[in-house]
Amino acid sequence: MTGDGGPPARLAAWSDVSPGNEESAGTQCSGKTRQGSQAMHTGLTQLVHAAARTKGTYLSALYQRLAARRGKNRAIVAVAHSIVVAAFHMLARDELYRELGSSYFDGHRRAHLVDQLTRRIERLEYHMILEPVAAA
Repeated sequence: MTGDGGPPARLAAWSDVSPGNEESAGTQCSGKTRQGSQAMHTGLTQLVHAAARTKGTYLSALYQRLAARRGKNRAIVAVAHSIVVAAFHMLARDELYRELGSSYFDGHRRAHLVDQLTRRIERLEYHMILEPVAAA
């Protein structure tokens, strides 16, 4: 394995969904994807469009999260990259796909989400006291 990210990164580059990283004197210049298989890129793009419209899935949550911050086109390429890397690892390890669910990101950074939502409520001039719900 080389320092370029190894076989998953090479597969993503071949699939035309590998992010570009052109930098000059510490300034980011371009984020264009590298040249690769146009047919693979088209198929992955259509797959991401379909996955983004599903409800309650990890890929849909990932797309929504990235599209809000980076824009729809960059989110499509990023989710396609995630699909390619996941497919590579599933094939290499002979594993089945495990759906993480749409609440994966909420549970991943729970304290940050609670703080963020509390600040939003306080900006609306409400005061609230938070108590964790007892597990049943």
